[in-house]
Amino acid sequence: MLVPSKLPASDYVVNPYTGCSFACAYCYASFMGRFVGEPMEAWGSYLSVKVNAVDVFRRDLRRLPLHRRHSTILLSSVTDAWQGVEKKYQLARGVLETLRDERYPGLVSMLTKSPLVLRDVDVIAALDRKEVGITLTTTDDTIGRFMEVHAPRASDRLKALADLNAAGIPTYAFVGPLFPHYRYRRDLLEDLFRRIRESGTRSLFVEHLNTSSYILKRIQPLVDQADPGVKVVYQSARTEDHRRALSEMVRELVEKHGLDLRLERVIDHNLDKKHGGRR
Repeated sequence: MLVPSKLPASDYVVNPYTGCSFACAYCYASFMGRFVGEPMEAWGSYLSVKVNAVDVFRRDLRRLPLHRRHSTILLSSVTDAWQGVEKKYQLARGVLETLRDERYPGLVSMLTKSPLVLRDVDVIAALDRKEVGITLTTTDDTIGRFMEVHAPRASDRLKALADLNAAGIPTYAFVGPLFPHYRYRRDLLEDLFRRIRESGTRSLFVEHLNTSSYILKRIQPLVDQADPGVKVVYQSARTEDHRRALSEMVRELVEKHGLDLRLERVIDHNLDKKHGGRR
């Protein structure tokens, strides 16, 4: 359950579920289906619950070498730990309770699209070092439904971010992916950054759309149903010119709204692959 991570801001990841019922079309984690016999095309339609996750995590944590006891742990990287079934199984809460009871001194970072994380504010607040990230891709609930079929509404996520800040929990926003149309609608991206700042959050990660072939294959049916203008925008999303223009827009808006861009860059998996790994 405590798995070494290759992510730039995490040492270990914890994933209580395999699969995700939110069914976001752009999600890179659809490759996880191979571990439970599901094709990538079935992403969003299956979920495997690791019912003994808390017991295994407790064992893994206690086996962690002393020199790694300050490592950053992310919950979660290839699923959402606060999707609907978490109400029943409470695996994410159990993991957090274990970290609290063990007085874990390292940073515990949580990333979710779900306001259900607010249920666990009591446990989160008791952790020595913590931060909760909310993934936000738009302020428009209709646009969100286009790519994030069953995920909580954008408006509900923004409210959850504000509620976390009101509770005194350190927060960040994860703006990922940057929808390609933002290149031509700066006003919409600025509205998103402004709303994040108004929630009380100042720190954010920003990530370009991952245009790996298996992701584009899943997105294509949605794009085909859209108007011709949308098709043109998504076709250009793989070009370096497009991504460079969006990155520059992000830098300008981050500075304008007094936000802190984590990693000091927009995450771009296309460039990472081009350079043979993470930069």
